[in-house]
Amino acid sequence: MDVKKVILTDDEMPRQWYNILADIKMNPPLGPDGKPISPEALAPVFPMNLIEQEVSTERWIDIPEPVLDVLRLWRPAPLIRATGLEKALDTPARIYYKYEGASPPGSHKPNTAVPQAYYNKEFGIKKMTTETGAGQWGSALSFACAQFGIECKVFMVRVSFDQKPYRKAMMQAWGGNCIASPSMETRAGRAALEKDPNTPGSLGIAISEAVEAAVTDETGQTRYGLGSVLNHVMLHQTIIGLEAKKQLEKIGEYPDIIIGCAGGGSNFAGIAFPYVLDKINGKQVEIYPVEPAACPTLTKAPFVYDHGDTAKYTPLLPMHSLGHAFVPPPFHAGGLRYHGMAPTVSQLADEGLITPKSVTQLDAYNAGILTTRTEGIIPAPETNHALAQVVAEAKQAKEEGKEKVILFNWSGHGLLDLGAYEKHLAGELKNYELSDEDMIESEKVFADFPKPQSLKSR
Repeated sequence: MDVKKVILTDDEMPRQWYNILADIKMNPPLGPDGKPISPEALAPVFPMNLIEQEVSTERWIDIPEPVLDVLRLWRPAPLIRATGLEKALDTPARIYYKYEGASPPGSHKPNTAVPQAYYNKEFGIKKMTTETGAGQWGSALSFACAQFGIECKVFMVRVSFDQKPYRKAMMQAWGGNCIASPSMETRAGRAALEKDPNTPGSLGIAISEAVEAAVTDETGQTRYGLGSVLNHVMLHQTIIGLEAKKQLEKIGEYPDIIIGCAGGGSNFAGIAFPYVLDKINGKQVEIYPVEPAACPTLTKAPFVYDHGDTAKYTPLLPMHSLGHAFVPPPFHAGGLRYHGMAPTVSQLADEGLITPKSVTQLDAYNAGILTTRTEGIIPAPETNHALAQVVAEAKQAKEEGKEKVILFNWSGHGLLDLGAYEKHLAGELKNYELSDEDMIESEKVFADFPKPQSLKSR
């Protein structure tokens, strides 16, 4: 069927999230004593209703009606066929994308920000703290907190804080308080600045600041919200893939290849996890998380136990990691500049259920410009990385003469990232690749940590 756009009605929007923990085996997070951490130990950081989701192994979890009411502002999201891109590439592949840029903040992030704000509100929490890289997550949580009457404080990675002033303005418009990280407000921030007063910052440092700000609040009514990595975040994002499956079924299509950019793992998990279940059950489908060559967490870093933040406030998580002290170069990839990868995504990569890819900054932006000129929408820098792999797969389909179906997640628009596009169009962007020497140095921080067991879900 020759269709440009597939729309679901409100009644067809999924009413449950898919929990991949029902179908894979995982190493547990570990506490300071090296033993599996208890749910109670996470209580100063997260409300217990979200902790229950974090550890749940139920396959399907109901989406609360108040959450659905807010999601309906932009969901169900459209599935669009990229016919202009197909034509430009002269490919026999049919390329479809799930467009997540229609949400109020312009990305997929509110899919989890809204339920997190809701569950915090239900638990009696008055204020949430968080970190943000490019500003998408900070914008999303500020928006979500506004919907439920909660205060929001955001520690934004300094390099992005400086590059993207309008993200700060977005957060402020929704009532969020945005602070450049590292800051002088926390012990973790002061330590980072003492070590390097000119540091560009990192998500690891910003996470440390946000967690510290939450757990040291004397009122006991502040909790931390995370935009990626943990299980409950992956869970909330699966509404993307579940909608996409319904939409493709409507036109009699099933993907041969699924692609999503990957930093901490949330938008990739959203599009991919419902299809990973199909693959576990025997379906033939290739699934590619795509990351920057300058931050090659899945493609080069080992599968280890490491902290999710620089100050080591978080538990030890089983994940692919470049080391919690890793500070990426100031390349333009927004939220993909993170040292670790979600434990669930890491486990799938370790098992071979997904196949990680990496692309260079220039290839990413070249793909973004091509898509802008053929599809009309300016992609977020993160999405450009997925697009570079889409272009490569479409070209390969042409070489092979095969009519492949490619599905990818368009994680957000790039209308607040035009500074990076301006530099690219002026020829000022360059490629960064992490050297073997830098890899060895960054990985020293987890050399003495426990090692995850090799587990297989199949």
